[in-house]
Amino acid sequence: MTKSGKSKNKWIVTSAWPYVNAIPHLGNMIGSVLSADVFARFLRLKENDVVFVSGSDAHGTPVAVAAKKQDIPAEELAMKNHAIIKKLFERWNISYDNYTQTHNPTHIEFVQNFYLDIQKNGYIFEKEIKSLYCAHDNLYLPDRFVEGICPHCKDDRARGDQCDACQKLLTPLELIEPKCAICGKTPEIRNTKHWYMDFPKLQDRLAALIKNNKIIPPNARQVCLNSIVEGLPERAITRDLEWGIPAKFKGAEEKTIYVWFEAVLGYVSAVKEWAEKIVKKPELFDYFWKDSNTKTVYFIGKDNIIFHLIVFPGLLLAYNENKKKQDQLVLPYNVSSTEFLMYENDKFSKSRRVGIWIDEALELAPLDYWRFNLLYNRPEKSDTSFLWSEFDNNIKTLNDNIGNFIHRTLTFINKQFKGIIPNKIEYDNIDKKFISNLNTISERIGKLLEQFKLRKALREIVTFAKEGNVYLNDKAPWHLIKENKEAAGNVFNICAQAVYAFGVLLAPFIPETSEKILDFLNVSEKLTPLSWDNINEDALKAGQKINTPKPLFQKLDINEMQENLEKIRKKKEGKGEVELVSYDEFSKLDIRVALVEKAEKVPKADKLIKLSIDLGTEKRTLVAGLAEFYDAKDLVGKKIIILANLEPRKLRGIESQGMLLAADDGKNVAMLIPDKDIAPGSKIR
Repeated sequence: MTKSGKSKNKWIVTSAWPYVNAIPHLGNMIGSVLSADVFARFLRLKENDVVFVSGSDAHGTPVAVAAKKQDIPAEELAMKNHAIIKKLFERWNISYDNYTQTHNPTHIEFVQNFYLDIQKNGYIFEKEIKSLYCAHDNLYLPDRFVEGICPHCKDDRARGDQCDACQKLLTPLELIEPKCAICGKTPEIRNTKHWYMDFPKLQDRLAALIKNNKIIPPNARQVCLNSIVEGLPERAITRDLEWGIPAKFKGAEEKTIYVWFEAVLGYVSAVKEWAEKIVKKPELFDYFWKDSNTKTVYFIGKDNIIFHLIVFPGLLLAYNENKKKQDQLVLPYNVSSTEFLMYENDKFSKSRRVGIWIDEALELAPLDYWRFNLLYNRPEKSDTSFLWSEFDNNIKTLNDNIGNFIHRTLTFINKQFKGIIPNKIEYDNIDKKFISNLNTISERIGKLLEQFKLRKALREIVTFAKEGNVYLNDKAPWHLIKENKEAAGNVFNICAQAVYAFGVLLAPFIPETSEKILDFLNVSEKLTPLSWDNINEDALKAGQKINTPKPLFQKLDINEMQENLEKIRKKKEGKGEVELVSYDEFSKLDIRVALVEKAEKVPKADKLIKLSIDLGTEKRTLVAGLAEFYDAKDLVGKKIIILANLEPRKLRGIESQGMLLAADDGKNVAMLIPDKDIAPGSKIR
């Protein structure tokens, strides 16, 4: 029972597990981690029992590929990057109860035993299949070790496990024109044995589970139901990889568990590890995971919907079969998926220096400015974009409304009432209207958060601050005090209660600011589980001494921030800390050979040459800054290298449909050309 006499609700809150091959960017942060943190903090303030877990996905092909390219052991890379990411999440004030990683004994043992149980229940079988094998690298090619053309949407950046363009789950053999992700060579087909999960046996129950869950977002529901209607395939759960969790099936001595089929189980094993090794109460694992009343929530980006609403629940259903009710693991309550966050209307890309990464952000502005901005524009219903201009406006919104109201209130009390919260007198109609909002604000914001509408909840808090400033202006206590100090004191008693409300309401969103507000009010105790429901017109007592207030927020120079971002990156490069580009990022670049059919100088442009090129299957126009280094006539007939999937851009009124690649040493420019004759349209790999 809670202190308020109600039964405690149990929640397991989780965020998606990032791969350890790269530092997360702002899109990753809002897509799962920050959103989950807000929700967990809110639940704690509502006196719930909450365990908040996640971790680094240490296994799988992205990590193996990155380690291979750096020529270091995969475990060394994984542990090094896990420590960096964990520290960054701590600096972002993410309140995990356990942020772990998948290469730990608790997780490994749990995964191995979990799949042996599923096999006993008749959902895992073995079969010999044809698989892609790279003779050059002496390696079977699972999942992301293969790239090619999607058989469904024909996107040429599909991987062997999924096409990001159309969200279809794939197998390597389904790809058109498959290539090895390591060397770029065409693999051969060989026979190998793998263990499979029989999802077709589960699809009716999964369809019912998804249809009957009214909490999950409509976009996520529809994506999954569409996949089920098309028919769920059997999915191989083992891989021919050295790096991963060894499979314990008989005859699977050289196999590991497919990373997506073990990483999702981290949500379970992380709670087990927390119970056994952090709080030293092993019984808490069953208390949370084996109680049908526990609500589990998974905060993810939309690209992970299938694995969290089909694969993971399917695994739980298969595991729970033939088990007593008290031994079954609870099924998902909600999968809160966001759309994508872009950067200035472009996709995040470290190779193209597009975006802001979470380590860089902390060097540019105070943490709560970033938390506020990301949550204020959380992409809940459609893709949104981080815009520097909007960041500037959002911080002004924070300062001009919340910061302004709090500073006006507390400086007036400090100056006119010697820092003592004044007494109340009888309310007038203006007082009653504002107090009505004050007394109901926590309930209204709470309902929005319970509906996973984090963006709207934060915006409603800002609206409440606007109402507070209107109330202050309508009452004009700076004039009122000249005639009736008690009446002015009443206004500031009410406003002080609102300041307390902000101190509590903002705690899930911008916790450092929340602590400052409560410190200004001289609220010595930490926020308690009852604080959320304590927001009302009598939360603070008249006569309470407040501390000397200071401005909560400072204005930012956006131009200076952008300049500092470039300085940070140049400093890293100067130290040799060049940011590594993931293979996934590189594979998105469509680099091809082109034949120059015609070349001419662009009128009134000293540096530009217009090129008419043949890409084999199509003709295009490029504009390149080569006129200082090449005569246009000398370019005709040459084979050049271009970036073919760059967004078109107009230069001097001419649309350039790609980019010519050239080397530049600061004094001279040299085009990149193939050293052998090769057909136009050939892809660079």
